[in-house]
Amino acid sequence: MAADIFVVRHADSGAAHFIAEHVCPNLAIINGGDGRHAHPTQGMLDMLTIRRHKGGFENLSVAIVGDILHSRVARSNMLALKTLGCPDIRVIAPKTLLPVGIEQYGVTVYSDMTEGLKEVDVVIMLRLQRERMTGGLLPSEGEFYRLFGLTEQRLKLAKPDALVMHPGPINRGVEIESAVADGPQSVILNQVTYGIAIRMAVLSMAMSGQTAQRQLNQDAEEQN
Repeated sequence: MAADIFVVRHADSGAAHFIAEHVCPNLAIINGGDGRHAHPTQGMLDMLTIRRHKGGFENLSVAIVGDILHSRVARSNMLALKTLGCPDIRVIAPKTLLPVGIEQYGVTVYSDMTEGLKEVDVVIMLRLQRERMTGGLLPSEGEFYRLFGLTEQRLKLAKPDALVMHPGPINRGVEIESAVADGPQSVILNQVTYGIAIRMAVLSMAMSGQTAQRQLNQDAEEQN
């Protein structure tokens, strides 16, 4: 098809890497989310959102809350926050929604919202991904909201200027109260806006790389 770029979003973890190993040379592969593994551009736009509103990462406490087990966003964000020097990365979730060995990401695990949200600067809520769940991981969505939903009352445990984030789509009344999602501390719509800029930048850089490679190939052919 003579494509220059593949943007790959796939249900299987590692799909983008697999494709990259089997396509012709000098074709850019952009991972738009693969299984439970990673969602790089979402991680980038989340980091841009935090930087725009909080400045540096060196003194921040960030809590990632909800369905960690099935979330590629959570993995990308944990790696990005660690890379950028965030000293306090917390994950808050029921034990059934935590992956084995999550401590390798350099995070502190909490199973109680009251403890986990204390004095945090940023709260990143995650979507409860029922479509990826097998077995009885949760008693009910109502029980999950009662214990782990972000309400106005729970948000008061965080710092007064704490940011509220969510990668979307939002399940209101399941992960987050509408008054919080639409409230003054929410930067969810900002995330969407920054996402456009981030993905434009990724495409531009990929295309620039392709153009430069084609020029090198052309120069090499002319020399031969």
